[in-house]
Amino acid sequence: MPGFFAHTPLWHLKGDFWKFWSGQTISTLGSSVTGFLLPLLVFKLTNSPLNLALTMVFTVLPYLLFGLAIGACVDRINRKRVMICTDCARALVIASLPLLAALGLLSVWWIYAVSFVNATLTIGFTAANFAALPSLVEPDDLVAANGYMQASFSMASIIGPLVAGLLLVRVPLPLLLLIDAASFLVSTASLLLIKRSFNASASEKKVATGIGNAILEGLHYVLHSPILFWLTLLLLLFNFILPTADVQIVWYAKHWLRASDAQIGLLYASDGIGVVVFSLLTNRLRKRWSFGVVALGSMMVLGLLTALMAFTHWYPSVLVIWALRGGTDVLFLISTYSITQLIVPNALLGRVITFLRVLTWPIGSLGALLGGLALAQTGNVGLVYGSVGVLVFLVAFAFWFTPLGHAERYVPEAEVAKGG
Repeated sequence: MPGFFAHTPLWHLKGDFWKFWSGQTISTLGSSVTGFLLPLLVFKLTNSPLNLALTMVFTVLPYLLFGLAIGACVDRINRKRVMICTDCARALVIASLPLLAALGLLSVWWIYAVSFVNATLTIGFTAANFAALPSLVEPDDLVAANGYMQASFSMASIIGPLVAGLLLVRVPLPLLLLIDAASFLVSTASLLLIKRSFNASASEKKVATGIGNAILEGLHYVLHSPILFWLTLLLLLFNFILPTADVQIVWYAKHWLRASDAQIGLLYASDGIGVVVFSLLTNRLRKRWSFGVVALGSMMVLGLLTALMAFTHWYPSVLVIWALRGGTDVLFLISTYSITQLIVPNALLGRVITFLRVLTWPIGSLGALLGGLALAQTGNVGLVYGSVGVLVFLVAFAFWFTPLGHAERYVPEAEVAKGG
């Protein structure tokens, strides 16, 4: 399917895509502010790597508890309405943090509660969001559209932490979280401007079944697709190993690099720079190389970069490493997103992306918790980062010998699925 590797110019994408892109980019900017500030807030309240790990636990737990049911529901109801309602609800939830801080009532346990509720709402939003993109662009444009989305998201993720880091000099940390709350309302407005439906066309819709049958249908598809089955196993291992490096980056920066709050903001921004550059390159790389080379090769490089962080205390070198690490991560993300959107029928997309996360994300909280415990017990952040990097490299290398190493052979299964 040559279209899967084609380069798509900006003007080839339609108006509804750009409305969608604009709203989600602004929302991502707000979320990047919260993503930077929330761990910093927990660190300032507790000064504990275990509490940082628990923040992730409460973020991932909703996938384990509610993910299957929410994913099945999103495929059965109006996806755009789901996105609008969850955006409004998330704005209120995030706004509760600065309100309680102003009243002197903010505690780490309320932060955990907000993380839990916000993550629950995000399950519904992201399931609908993932399924919406194929309704806004042609199948041949999916890789390019995902690349443009990730590039703009990452640019927003650069600006968010940088601006937040600078504003921290003048503005109380909790008050800056209102940026995220406001961005959800902007996303809502952009969705209201889109006239196109985010749901499957009438020809793709199937006879309505109960939630239980819908869940089983989605699970059956994930576990019986050669690509999705092996991708699930790969993500299960990556999500167990990798979160420690991301969750403990504040601890790493403070204790290994002796970085200031502003320097930590710049570190977050450097990740975004790498993601922007590599996002725009992904479509061309996919044209040149196979899914296996791009996706698995990028994770091997990511592993080596993570291990390299154990051997330097020099802040500028870590900025470069973290930027490259973000770039290789997004190569994997865009490649896996695009091939999943290509092979999965639209009527199943919400369930498939949610089920993949249900099956693979909860293990991340366990990995992050064990990583936090290892860091607390050893106090050796270099040993932890080095171990994470080596394990990621070995896992990615091992999966070269699975169907993911030659995933293009299975792309025609999309046509079989839609026809049958």
